[in-house]
Amino acid sequence: MLEEAGAAARLKPLVPARRLQIGRGRLSLLAPLYALYTRRLRAQVADAPLPHHVAVILDGNRRWASVVGLREPGAGHWHGAEKLDELLHWCAELEIGELTVWALSGENLARASDELGALLGILADKLLALSKRDRIRIRVFGRFDALPAELMETVRRVEAETEANAGLVLNVALCYSGRDELVDATRALIRSLAAEGVAAGEMAEQVDADVIERHLYTADHSDPDLIIRTSGEMRLSGFLPWQSSHSEFYFTDVYWPAFRELDFLRAIRTFQQRERRFGL
Repeated sequence: MLEEAGAAARLKPLVPARRLQIGRGRLSLLAPLYALYTRRLRAQVADAPLPHHVAVILDGNRRWASVVGLREPGAGHWHGAEKLDELLHWCAELEIGELTVWALSGENLARASDELGALLGILADKLLALSKRDRIRIRVFGRFDALPAELMETVRRVEAETEANAGLVLNVALCYSGRDELVDATRALIRSLAAEGVAAGEMAEQVDADVIERHLYTADHSDPDLIIRTSGEMRLSGFLPWQSSHSEFYFTDVYWPAFRELDFLRAIRTFQQRERRFGL
């Protein structure tokens, strides 16, 4: 019954208002059962091997806002940013060591100016708020050329202020594209080899997977064990193409602002039930 009722929380597009109200009423009545189920699942998940590094594609903010009737530019993104606090808490409770979230893609910069302006402001405010939390170290990666100077100043500030923090590592992919990352890594590698005096005809012999990896945005960080994407899309859309080669994937039709601890725990449980082969 819980699995069936959970569909009401997923806020499918074009749901009539009355039907949505009925769904919310059912969820309210089932709240005690959900709380019990979540506690039981949390205990079960905590007793099994956990992923060290979880990555999440935070998708579905605009569609969620449209369904619930929010029309202000950036309204869905604001609620999505607030949901991140809950995700950090869930990860801390399970002692997950590293969390990566895709907050802004390069393609997002082509959105309408009013929405983009609101989104960039929300990102800056959220980064500042997160930097005040204890036991979180924030690192931001991506291509920053097209971002406002004020946002980049915020990025540098929060990275510096949290650099010495112990505990959960939060990686924020900002203006990120996997293809851009691979292009930038290749350029950096060529520059490095040239600086070492390696002749152009000999450069190819110096290239292997380990060398390329050292020039990625995520150098010195672990690859994600589990990648979660919300909103029902079943693709990575260029997210961490190199780092995800041995990751487990979990796709859910829940929009990101409606994502619950129960949904997160189900993703972790699915990861625990799989036999990881690492390409073998």
